[in-house]
Amino acid sequence: MILMIVRVVSGIPGLDELTSSEDELGLGLGGIPENTITLVYGPPGVGKSIFCHQFAYYGLKQDEPCLYLTTDENLQELQEDKTNFGDDLKKYMESELFYVVDAASDIEEELESSDIYHISSVKNPTDILIKVSQGANSIKQKNPRFRAVIDSITSILESNNEMLIVRVLKTYILRIKEAGGTAVINYTERSADLRTEILIKSMVDNIVKLNGNEIVIEAMRGMGIKNKSYEITEKGIIVE
Repeated sequence: MILMIVRVVSGIPGLDELTSSEDELGLGLGGIPENTITLVYGPPGVGKSIFCHQFAYYGLKQDEPCLYLTTDENLQELQEDKTNFGDDLKKYMESELFYVVDAASDIEEELESSDIYHISSVKNPTDILIKVSQGANSIKQKNPRFRAVIDSITSILESNNEMLIVRVLKTYILRIKEAGGTAVINYTERSADLRTEILIKSMVDNIVKLNGNEIVIEAMRGMGIKNKSYEITEKGIIVE
């Protein structure tokens, strides 16, 4: 008997094959287990944000909504990032597929919030959580499944008490799962206290490490540890 795990296509060439069991691979199945939380971590500059972009963008192309919390690039920078997102994100926002909580913009800038775009600040995690929860509830009313991204949790950790952020992250995970979402969280290795890092890893379902040469599946529902080389190209991450 084959244990079937419902999975979400990652959008990263080669990754879904790596995350498949032998039985699933034979059936052409693979990807990130649905309704789980995946931590993507590693040192700076190894492609963690690119991973997030590809995961989000693939879903958008399949008409799957994405709830995107950005702390490093504001909305304008995301829209200009054609390398990873391809088409202009504006059309996905206009069709109410791309929901953004922008914690990278200056809160005092004259940017207009809307049902799908909210401005917050990395220094106000409670406000971020409220707006993310509102976005998840809004999506849930229209769609049984969606993708969610935090890019990245590092900036929030650096601006607040770490234990507070652990509690906020725990609530975020609960909200996303209750709403039917599948999430990816970007975290820069060793940017927080070791105890905090261990706590964060214990809260997620899947752990993926990028080191610049290899992608290592350290933990994932339904499978053991796996690793393979990867490269970053003009089209994003490609697993060898």
